[in-house]
Amino acid sequence: MIKLRIADKNDAQQLAPIYAYYVENTAISFEYSAPTVEEFESRILHKLEKYPFIVAAENGRCIGYAYASQFRERESYDWSVELSVYVDKEHLKKGVGTRLYAALLELLTLQNFAIAYSLIALPNPSSVALHERFGFVSFGVSRAVGFKNQAWHDVIWYEKKLNYFENEQALPIIPFPNLDKTTVEEILAKH
Repeated sequence: MIKLRIADKNDAQQLAPIYAYYVENTAISFEYSAPTVEEFESRILHKLEKYPFIVAAENGRCIGYAYASQFRERESYDWSVELSVYVDKEHLKKGVGTRLYAALLELLTLQNFAIAYSLIALPNPSSVALHERFGFVSFGVSRAVGFKNQAWHDVIWYEKKLNYFENEQALPIIPFPNLDKTTVEEILAKH
């Protein structure tokens, strides 16, 4: 049975190899070198200071993860997030990414984020389908923006509105650790 939960630094041991596969074998990630377990631990902890970082586990074994991160540095972008999702290659096409994204988007909405972005290296029909299933809308392609595996790769941009604010006034962002723990657990259990 697959269960969703919040990541902790100890998950890095299992999550780093999931990500390493994509770094080493695809252009889905534009990193050239896979992060070490220690670096992955640091990434988890850094993200969790403000954003959700969710793990899908089956019988105690991590099989996928999704997280949000800062979209851009300037303060005016604080209501925008960038999303990432990675699923173990042995568990693709089994709904793991869908469950992770459903929970992630619900948590980000509770935190008062206004819009979520995702950048997808092309071709990646599975990721495109996932985002479109959740109502993300494509708004452009950056041509030949990344060079990896001896080829130039395009990136398609997707966005999804999470919250609409009355009178154009944004509500303060609630850091992820400050969300009600019971509500977080209910969202994870639901998905």
